[in-house]
Amino acid sequence: MQSLRAMIAGPEPVTVPLVLNPMMAKLAENAGFRALYLGGGASGYMKVHLEANLTLTEMCQAALDIRTVSSLPLILDGAAGFGDPMHMRRTIGMTEAAGFAAIEIEDQILPKRAHHHVGIEHMVPAELMAAKVKECVAARRNPETVIIARTNGVRASNMDDALRRAEAYREAGADVLLLSPRNPEEIRHIGERLGGPLMYLCKPGGVASSGMTAADLHSLGWRILADPQTLVLAMYENARNVYAEMAKDFAVTSRPLADWGTLQHELHDAIGLDILLDIEKRTVEKG
Repeated sequence: MQSLRAMIAGPEPVTVPLVLNPMMAKLAENAGFRALYLGGGASGYMKVHLEANLTLTEMCQAALDIRTVSSLPLILDGAAGFGDPMHMRRTIGMTEAAGFAAIEIEDQILPKRAHHHVGIEHMVPAELMAAKVKECVAARRNPETVIIARTNGVRASNMDDALRRAEAYREAGADVLLLSPRNPEEIRHIGERLGGPLMYLCKPGGVASSGMTAADLHSLGWRILADPQTLVLAMYENARNVYAEMAKDFAVTSRPLADWGTLQHELHDAIGLDILLDIEKRTVEKG
């Protein structure tokens, strides 16, 4: 299987959907995706909390669960790295031990605050973030591990500050830079100023929300296109609607009953039930 680093250098963008558990990982893999993204924001939402409340141990455990069923490269949304420069040695060690192909860290203060989710950023000095990136690189034992440095400067300060920060993080050794442009003009400006490889976090709806195509983004240096929100919003909507319907008289009549049987068979296929049944037939269920 091709490494994430090789994919980034390839002729096509690496499109990376959100996954939060083994089932989502299998569905994404079956759909044809080549890499996966374990998002912090969505992971926090699933625990009815925020990314700010998560620990590195939780994220690594999620990776172990996901990688038990999928060998696709997995990118960790590592928030602010879970510490200062000194802490990066353990952060990278655990990241690699859990099997992540890449870690994304951002220039936010620690502990992170809920205000990040309403557009109010609290960034650390660029020098401190650059030091964290440098220690991430120094702590890396696997040369294939990709270090992604993110700045929230586009919306927290201004474009010039964001570009200066990104350049400093690249100089510190980051393999990929992540900025958050708000429109096609900013996407183009950042791409032309910094060049690739860059990572773009899509708003809900995937690249359709950017006003550009995946090919357009790739041509401007945006090599990784990740969607951290669409899937969790879709899950929320569907679960909310089913619960609301069941709460009336504990029945779901909005779809034919036969459909549930079809879905059950599809689910069994997704988890590889016949493989497990075959093992039992050849061993403990003989005769």
